[in-house]
Amino acid sequence: MDSVTGWVRIAVLALLWGSGFLWIKLALTGLSPVHLTLVRCALGALTLLAMAVGTGQRLPRDRRTWGRLVVAAFFCNALPFALFGIGERTVDSGVAGVMNATTPLWSLLIGVLLGTDRRLGPARLLGLALGFAGVLVIFAPWHQSGLLSGGALALLGAGLSYAIAFAYMAGKLPPGGAPLALSAAQLMTATALTALALPVSGAAPHLNLTAVVAVTILGVFGTGITFYLNYRVLTDEGPTAAATVGYLLPVVSVALGALVLGEPLTPRVVGGMVIVLAAVGLTRWPAQVKVPASSPGGLAAPK
Repeated sequence: MDSVTGWVRIAVLALLWGSGFLWIKLALTGLSPVHLTLVRCALGALTLLAMAVGTGQRLPRDRRTWGRLVVAAFFCNALPFALFGIGERTVDSGVAGVMNATTPLWSLLIGVLLGTDRRLGPARLLGLALGFAGVLVIFAPWHQSGLLSGGALALLGAGLSYAIAFAYMAGKLPPGGAPLALSAAQLMTATALTALALPVSGAAPHLNLTAVVAVTILGVFGTGITFYLNYRVLTDEGPTAAATVGYLLPVVSVALGALVLGEPLTPRVVGGMVIVLAAVGLTRWPAQVKVPASSPGGLAAPK
């Protein structure tokens, strides 16, 4: 990739996506995970809808597409966004970013279990084992000071949810001629699904300026604008460039967590992050990198 514009897009995308975990942590100072998910999805939907209208793209009109969007919106947006909120109540934002990078590992495991991915050579098998070993290094459940908890399991569940979504979307929502409109529709559906969970959302929001600013940035930039940037990187620079963001994302999240929130940058977390990223690299080689074009600005690394 020789384009300076391309590298700028990758850097901005990595910053916006990687900072998402910081904004989640800050938004939780005034919002429950369900309220956070609701506002985030709604703002992301409005952002993408405005872009779709500006480019002349129209929302889907057939019932089959909307029916499939319900499944995609649940596993790609409503559920993982809420799980990240639940997880970050007790786990550092930097660790959450690293757990997000496990999505390709879950995707490979799902492919193997379903028989859709038969290219499990020694390198990819090693990567799969190494990746989950890296997760254990980070959470260290054998230590009294280990991080394994309900919050940690929620973060792992979010990565698994993304993997399920991508497996479903690859077959049911193939790239079409109106990606912005399709993604806006998906986030609109996710907003409606999340609204159904409001009766069990817990305490009412206690809004403060930090939470309002954080969820606004997360919804508009971290969920809406990131989809557009990812789509442009994928179409203009290619899948390899798009996959680069997946490696930068956890590094950004860990760095911002340490610099802004004062989260401890322990050798265990750094070592585990390196192991997970190396494992992801092994699982992707020599397979082609595929990123669902209809995935709307989620926090999942390109897979």
